[in-house]
Amino acid sequence: QVQLVESGGGLVQAGGSLRLSCAASGSHVSINAMDWYRQAPGKPREAVATITGGGGTNYADSVKGRFTISKDNARNTVYLQMNSLKPEDTAVYYCHTWWYADYWGQGTQVTVSS
Repeated sequence: QVQLVESGGGLVQAGGSLRLSCAASGSHVSINAMDWYRQAPGKPREAVATITGGGGTNYADSVKGRFTISKDNARNTVYLQMNSLKPEDTAVYYCHTWWYADYWGQGTQVTVSS
């Protein structure tokens, strides 16, 4: 069983920044690949960024150069630094990992006003 708890969402103007956090139970952050997904109203959930156990990263084309995923193994926490936010980034953001099953956090709302 893996528990994931997101925080850090909110309302921000276009061009602004937010940092999301995902606190994980156990030591999964140092072992598992951890992902951020997002889901906008009426749209399917999409992958935003991934960080592997070894620290390798991958990003969706839509966020490359603006978002940065990182982690603190000692704190069992994954971060998503979001800069130059656009209204189209508005969504519920979810933390995800796989450890013999899919695990999701409860989500945190990010709203970017124009």
